[in-house]
Amino acid sequence: MRVTLLGCGASTGVPMIGCDCEVCTSSDPKNKRTRVSILIEINGMNLLVDTSPDMRAQALANNIRRVDAIIYTHEHADHTHGMDDIRSFNYLKNDSMPIYGDARTLTALESRFGYIFQQKPQTIWYRASVIPNIIPDGDIQPFSVLGVDVVAFKQQHGRSTSLGFRFGDFAYSTDVDQLSDTAFEALRGVKVWVVDCLRYTESMTHSTVERTLGWIKKVKPELAVLTHMDHQLDYSRLLSELPSGVVPGYDNMMIEI
Repeated sequence: MRVTLLGCGASTGVPMIGCDCEVCTSSDPKNKRTRVSILIEINGMNLLVDTSPDMRAQALANNIRRVDAIIYTHEHADHTHGMDDIRSFNYLKNDSMPIYGDARTLTALESRFGYIFQQKPQTIWYRASVIPNIIPDGDIQPFSVLGVDVVAFKQQHGRSTSLGFRFGDFAYSTDVDQLSDTAFEALRGVKVWVVDCLRYTESMTHSTVERTLGWIKKVKPELAVLTHMDHQLDYSRLLSELPSGVVPGYDNMMIEI
């Protein structure tokens, strides 16, 4: 399995529009963060998790020419509003795109992008086209994506929820501020964990550096990679502060599992 962090930034991205802080004006390319998304290459499949508003640029930066299915963590704009660019992958595969999400997420997407959910057009380039698949509700929910086994687990995300996903020895937990005992059970024995870490200070919907390090100490993965980072977090400074086996993510980072 290979995982590529297509983007690891907060909902605003880094740099933020109009911000002159040290991180936003940094020349370090690892401080340039597009909105969060990952690509998982497994069993001959390319599985995309979320369609960020930066999806087109992310696909070009990583020479992604095929996506077999898309899995959604939740419905927030920074995870979904690149959805129209699915059209390019429709064209390349000459078919509709299977997408997976919980009922709430798919309902929200159909409300915003109703034309994509219509019957496949005769000319596939005419508009994006998807085939929705509902991930059943449950604190821990196994399901299959084109023959690939996935386990979804519910995460608290402020007043809402998101889904974390486990693919064998790899797990992905973005957009989370609290994890239940059930979620920790789903994470038991995971070797590589990409996990939410917005900033040093408290947030109503995301984890802090201190809280995430506490989670990592409990889960004990061989490698933990921080994601969904805002402009409080300078890559080099954060790297120097983290314990062994924990690193900040950066756009286009590849992890072999």
